[in-house]
Amino acid sequence: MPVDAPTHPPEVAALQAFEKVLHWVDERILTGELKVGDHLPPERELARLLEVSRAAVREAVRTLQAQGVVRSAVGTGAAAGTKITSVSAHALTRLLRLHVALANFPLPDVVEVRITLERLSVRLATQHASPEQLTELREMVEAMAEPHITRERFNDLDTAFHVALAAAARNLLAADMTVAIRESMRLPILDRFRRLEEWADVVDALRRDHEAIYAAIAEGRADDAEQAVEAHIRSAWQALTAADHE
Repeated sequence: MPVDAPTHPPEVAALQAFEKVLHWVDERILTGELKVGDHLPPERELARLLEVSRAAVREAVRTLQAQGVVRSAVGTGAAAGTKITSVSAHALTRLLRLHVALANFPLPDVVEVRITLERLSVRLATQHASPEQLTELREMVEAMAEPHITRERFNDLDTAFHVALAAAARNLLAADMTVAIRESMRLPILDRFRRLEEWADVVDALRRDHEAIYAAIAEGRADDAEQAVEAHIRSAWQALTAADHE
């Protein structure tokens, strides 16, 4: 693959060495010069091109690997080297979870974005959910009615239900973003679950919300599904934030 000569605008010149490598890769992905399956130049060549050390290249590659952007393999042949790969939902989830934990995204903002995404997901799910996916959703709702269900068990089912909704929408970007946001809220929600005094009342209300969402999807009532999922998220968050003052 031909490699362009480096350019160093003022903002790039001020970057640390490994950040110059990240910038070079970012720019070529955004312009389409690098696509999934393409290889980065060899470490020695990239270091020479960008006038950085090979250690800086290795640090940048490790960062890109953690982000799910590249995959490296040793050896020879087409499979060896550092290759551009698609960003996995797992990598997106991990990054968002950390940013939420660090308060870079305030939880009320996360909730509002979640509502928008889940309204889209449930509308699409009414059109695309398979019989198997509907069965999976129904079984989760039924499991939420288990006698003396623990807060941890309910939180796991709640997370799985919303992740399954996103999958049933069959929109990969919406699904990955929904999964990332809901997973990022798993621990904050569980923390509030544990501090709730009126747990029995709250869990009954949440279970009824999930039943209403499932019924609207199963019956193809897209408008009702959208309204139900928004009402559920808002009322649940209101109940959970009350735990902050208990």
